[in-house]
Amino acid sequence: MSCHMTILRRRLPVWLIPLLWTIALGLWGLSRQHSVWRDEAATWQVARRPVADIWRMLGEVDAVHGLYYLLMHGLFECFGPGIATLRLPSVLAGAVAAACVTVIGHRLAGGRAGLGGGLVFGLLPAVQFYLQEGRPYALVAAGAGISTLLLVTALQGRDRKAHWAAYGGTVLLCALLNWLSLLILPAHAATLAWTRTGRRTWIRWAGAGTAAVAAALPLILFSLTQSRQVSWIPPLTWHMLIGPAIVLAIGALGALLDRPRAGRLSLAAVALPLLAVPQIGLIGLSLAKPLFLDRYVLFSMLGLALLIGAALGAVARMISPRFPRVSRWLVPVVVAVAVIALWPQSLAKRSPASRVDDVLAVAADVRELKKDGDAVVFVPAARRDTALVSPAAFAGLRDVALAESPVASGTLKGEEASPRSIRTAMLEQRRIVLVTDVPEVARPVSAARDKEKIAVLEKCFTVVADKQVRGRRVTVYERL
Repeated sequence: MSCHMTILRRRLPVWLIPLLWTIALGLWGLSRQHSVWRDEAATWQVARRPVADIWRMLGEVDAVHGLYYLLMHGLFECFGPGIATLRLPSVLAGAVAAACVTVIGHRLAGGRAGLGGGLVFGLLPAVQFYLQEGRPYALVAAGAGISTLLLVTALQGRDRKAHWAAYGGTVLLCALLNWLSLLILPAHAATLAWTRTGRRTWIRWAGAGTAAVAAALPLILFSLTQSRQVSWIPPLTWHMLIGPAIVLAIGALGALLDRPRAGRLSLAAVALPLLAVPQIGLIGLSLAKPLFLDRYVLFSMLGLALLIGAALGAVARMISPRFPRVSRWLVPVVVAVAVIALWPQSLAKRSPASRVDDVLAVAADVRELKKDGDAVVFVPAARRDTALVSPAAFAGLRDVALAESPVASGTLKGEEASPRSIRTAMLEQRRIVLVTDVPEVARPVSAARDKEKIAVLEKCFTVVADKQVRGRRVTVYERL
């Protein structure tokens, strides 16, 4: 029996355990009680458009996510639109990232460090959140894991031209998914400097990185012309830095336990820059233009997981001479304790309340409250996403403010008529269904069209029904 177990261990790679573990974490509560929030609704409605229409839209808005939309379009065509199809790519990408953490940790600090880091990665709160998100951030993390593994392979003396081509291609692919992922290049540069890498490796790395940046540059420059998309991001404040500061402190502690030394390839030499440089880089960019959102540097969590794994490996080595059995069980026990400690947060992240709203829940309310011949208006116009994701729920309703559909206009929310035209159209209706945000998450109404909608409803109509659910609100008005 023991002989069979030994053979099984040799045949099964250690990275397979974190890969399957992370997939299990991702599949757990994948539907979030059949809820989809506004960012995922953008993916859903764009991915269902023909390729020509997606391409046209990218010329107007969201070019930064163009590759991701095209990828999701292909998956929707193959497997049909649905919550599982929307989120499974992120689950699988997160699992690939965990496997990369395991292999890197194993190579640089031993089996326990690799296994511990790989298992911990999927438990990190930020990772659990985006592991079930129909957006590209987990895919970027997977690419960052692969590129970092390729870098480590090169630093261990096993690089070839094809190897650096794969590195540059992976960095480019991540940049096309979100060009802020290029912050991984200064992180890798810090690793090269820390390990006092030779000139040949520097030249090859610089060539691959420069090629990736040059290929992504047209997208970067064009997406900057669409910067109004991120105009809602608030300016950087001190309280926004608390989270990154805690993460960096934990990472620094893990690095100390790994006992890094300059000039030597160690886990800390790879992981600490991977954790710190993207975070600090994004903070620096945010001083010029507000961009600080943790999801943009989700891939830096690879560094945190590696450093936690390094700490676990270091503790295991310290206690192994005196307590060999305890050291064998250290990683499983720590992971089990982490699961228990994070259980409330894990449940919370798998509930609809973890996101600001739910476009599917409000669609069900519209279906219940509407009557054939009713009109519908959206405040702000972006709340039209619920009708785009669930068109059947809005069948029989007239969108009286809409002048040109999202597909026809090449936009996410469509083009609305002038305030005067909207007012005239609304005054011709007997009943109007308003879809908007609940007061707790609603932003002040600023657009002239939205102000006109609210003014007409308040002055000329009365409320006959009102429902609030998961961040959205449906109010039915009748003419006075």
